[in-house]
Amino acid sequence: MKILISNDDGVHAIGIVTLATELAKIAEIEVIAPDRNRSGASNSLSVQIPVRIQQLSNGYYSVTGTPTDCVHLAVTGLFENKFDMVVSGINAGANLGDDIVYSGTVAAATEGGVLGLPSVAFSLVGKDPQKNYDTAAAVARQIIERLKKAPLPHATILNVNIPDVGIEELQGFEITRLGKRHPAQPAIKALDPRGYPVYWIGASGDEEDAGPGTDFHAIKENKVSITPIQLDMTNYTAFEKIKDWVSGLIHCKK
Repeated sequence: MKILISNDDGVHAIGIVTLATELAKIAEIEVIAPDRNRSGASNSLSVQIPVRIQQLSNGYYSVTGTPTDCVHLAVTGLFENKFDMVVSGINAGANLGDDIVYSGTVAAATEGGVLGLPSVAFSLVGKDPQKNYDTAAAVARQIIERLKKAPLPHATILNVNIPDVGIEELQGFEITRLGKRHPAQPAIKALDPRGYPVYWIGASGDEEDAGPGTDFHAIKENKVSITPIQLDMTNYTAFEKIKDWVSGLIHCKK
């Protein structure tokens, strides 16, 4: 198995190093990641400016771009070998509920799905994850080994969140749906040293839809949350209502 590994915390982050070290025991790997922290980059692709790639002394590839850039470049021409899977992480912090809209970690996995590869995003959920990357790496290895023996459908994307606890404290695995947060906190206005206004984006909102069955709830129960996500964002349930709404529009004529 040939696995492409990326992240959004940067090529030097402890999460990607721990993940790559563990997965190298069971597969051929290549690591390509942003040269710095690109958390919140979402699915942005650098189409207006070129990106530079540098191979580091440990063999990893550092990219002056986004997580999506990294996976896109790796799969579409940087490497001669074809990959069997894209794995992203281990992210330093949660990617639960609507976090995935902004997450560069999930975006790297999503780009794998766009390019036709099964992909998994791994995140370690804690306020300041430090000690339990080994737990997350062990979970990741087990999931990847399971995927190797029993592959999921073409271009399947899994969003996996692991509680920031010791491996002996985990209470199992749960298939979950995405929960939802309250709206983000207000932006914070400040002044730079020259007196010009600057703004800090407000923190994510607290949990709103976080009951049984959600990724939030699984984490509270010290379970590994596995959420299958998809590229098709069509809201099929709104079709009938939208049909009625569209019928009220006036046909445009020249």
